[in-house]
Amino acid sequence: MKPLISSLAVAMLGIFVCSAQDSPSLTPEPRSVSPVPASADPVADAQTAREFLTEEHLKQQLISEHGIPEHVRPALMDAANAMSYGSLKTYLSYPHHAYDGHSVLDHARMKVYFVPPLEGRTCPDCSEIVHNTDPDGPSPAWTHHYTGKGVQYSRFPIPLSTYAPEENGMGIWQKLCHRVDVDPFNLAATLVFLLAILHTFMAPFFQGYAHKLEKRHKEKLLSSNFRILHPEQRVPVSLLSTIFHFLGEVEVVFGLWIIPFCLVCQHYYSMEDFLRYIDRDTSFTEPLFVAVIMVIASSRPIYRLAENTLQLGASLGKGSPAAWWISVLCIAPLLGSFITEPAAMTLSAILLGKKIYQLRPSSSLCYATIALLFVNVSVGGTLTHFAAPPIVMVAGKWNWDMTHMFTHFGWKAVTGIVIANVIYFFIFTKEFRRLAEIHRQNSAVESSVPTSWEDRQDVIPIWVYLVSIFFLAWTVFFAHHPAIFIGGFLFFLGFTMATPQYQNAFSIKVPLLVAFFLAGLLILGGVQGWWMQPVLQGLADIGAEATMGVASILTAFNDNASVTFLSSTVPNLPESIRYAIVAGAVTGGGLTVIANAPNPAGQAILGKYFKSGISAPKLFAWAFLPTVIMFLMFTLF
Repeated sequence: MKPLISSLAVAMLGIFVCSAQDSPSLTPEPRSVSPVPASADPVADAQTAREFLTEEHLKQQLISEHGIPEHVRPALMDAANAMSYGSLKTYLSYPHHAYDGHSVLDHARMKVYFVPPLEGRTCPDCSEIVHNTDPDGPSPAWTHHYTGKGVQYSRFPIPLSTYAPEENGMGIWQKLCHRVDVDPFNLAATLVFLLAILHTFMAPFFQGYAHKLEKRHKEKLLSSNFRILHPEQRVPVSLLSTIFHFLGEVEVVFGLWIIPFCLVCQHYYSMEDFLRYIDRDTSFTEPLFVAVIMVIASSRPIYRLAENTLQLGASLGKGSPAAWWISVLCIAPLLGSFITEPAAMTLSAILLGKKIYQLRPSSSLCYATIALLFVNVSVGGTLTHFAAPPIVMVAGKWNWDMTHMFTHFGWKAVTGIVIANVIYFFIFTKEFRRLAEIHRQNSAVESSVPTSWEDRQDVIPIWVYLVSIFFLAWTVFFAHHPAIFIGGFLFFLGFTMATPQYQNAFSIKVPLLVAFFLAGLLILGGVQGWWMQPVLQGLADIGAEATMGVASILTAFNDNASVTFLSSTVPNLPESIRYAIVAGAVTGGGLTVIANAPNPAGQAILGKYFKSGISAPKLFAWAFLPTVIMFLMFTLF
């Protein structure tokens, strides 16, 4: 018969649960072991001892046999209460574990996988009960003690708090070098992120080259006397042209760079860690919400309602293109504080497309308009504390309510929006006169011929408006609960199918591409905290104005919600620095497409009006002036 110890080890093998590094003063002392009764018969004594030993005794004996230091034995025994004997034996057989004398950062540097206690167990580092774990799922790699929020299932990125013990007295550059030395994955992941950003700037070049290849392909077909021989026959396309067209789609850039990011994760960690990062550590609620809200906000009843509302402002200028331009860019972005920024962006872009861009304005006005739209929507969400993601990230932690937001940010944003719009209006006064003449000629033609089905002006019943508003409000109210707002979205699709006479056909392609863009940005941006946190920590020493400038620059190369979230993790920030970071984050939200989450939605809707796509340098140039105006509003008042 096999010994009892071996039998238990085989029976319980496969469960691998253990505890993070511990402090002996925070964990209970192990219970004492009662002596085994002796007998005159040695064989009987052995048999009695095997029967008397409980699993707890076996665990203590196993810990003693492995030479575990005395000062860590109590913590290890406490963690062992959550394990079977077999899993404890497997755990201790590893060359490194959480109680071998190494620091937590040492384990992170060695990429040693150790598992904290399960749900309901005491964290040996902070003596708090561990929550947010799934007893039936994989064990997390990092507890709340290290992450400062919930548990983290993937071993990367290393929680920022673990770097602190070795970084006392270091400058920003020294901290960055230290973190790369601890985990070269940090640098590799950031290089992938920077290459993706560079790709977004080169997207117009790829689009232009794709058009050249397509034109060359068509000329080749004509020279070969190609003919369509069947009604269902398709014209051959250039594969190379299609590839470059794909590379030129800004919405697929970050999703495309997930492939090399996956290889980086596989090289430095494992595919299991990558899957844990995607499945459990990254929330895709925002991309899903943006996709759903774009479809609902672009439906005909919601569009007509927004059009009729903004027409009140445009009527002051007799419905001219200039009046519509001012009305949309002044009023619609402020709706982002109530119906969320993605919805406000979608409505604004659709109205600008039909009222301005269809008249084929000059390239300068095209870029000035979309630049103003991006900047205005970014700062327009600061009137409240519950709608704009960069505000939501910090409002709860810093106790900012609606009164605080309006008195410190809201009125300044409204004033800055009006000033920037008026300046650009006077710059393009001559261009607006030309568009007014084109609009007058088009109106004369449209009055003599039937309008398209999409532009019909028949009356929509009140109940259709109310139901559409209900679905929009439902999605906004449950914005943080994807299972609920997606369920509501399916009912909305059923409603549109039941009322086709009041609806227009809408495409789900563009919202899905925007969601794909944001999902890729979340995945790559989620591992950039290692360099952003030291930068934000050092802002308190350079003054509020400089802090705001740095925050604006950081926002241009990352989503502004990420910037404000990381600032909320920095302890004891002065109130002036908090204000400067948030003001800078929303101010820089229009400099690039990736600076604010709703920007890709606006680009996807208006991008078709730009030859060879939207140029990132031109967008930056035209967004610079309104960004400076917002910067001055937030710093001088």
